[in-house]
Amino acid sequence: MALKMLIPSLLVMTCAGGIADAATSESGCPRSSMNATQYSSGRHTASGQTFRPGGLSAAHKRLPFGTRLKVTNPRTGISTIVTINDRGPFTRGRDIDLARGAARAIGLRDVGKVCTEIL
Repeated sequence: MALKMLIPSLLVMTCAGGIADAATSESGCPRSSMNATQYSSGRHTASGQTFRPGGLSAAHKRLPFGTRLKVTNPRTGISTIVTINDRGPFTRGRDIDLARGAARAIGLRDVGKVCTEIL
């Protein structure tokens, strides 16, 4: 059981190295930023996969399914890698919906700006 908790923590710490001092633009993001929220409802994604609220996935209106993004919380410098497997968000002013697991991994609790980089 402790191993299940340790592996995601190690992945987050590994991905976070060197991000805090990489901020160069006025938004605090070296490349691009998006307004993000977290979501945890639904059974299936638009790509046909089963939705896993604790997973590292995300929804975006236009990015192709399977696109991998490095998502960083500019306030904490913590980042994770998510895979686009759903469509949304459908709320004005929001660019990306992070599965609850991805949002928790970077410390995003509600709505916030995240730095993004397509991998």
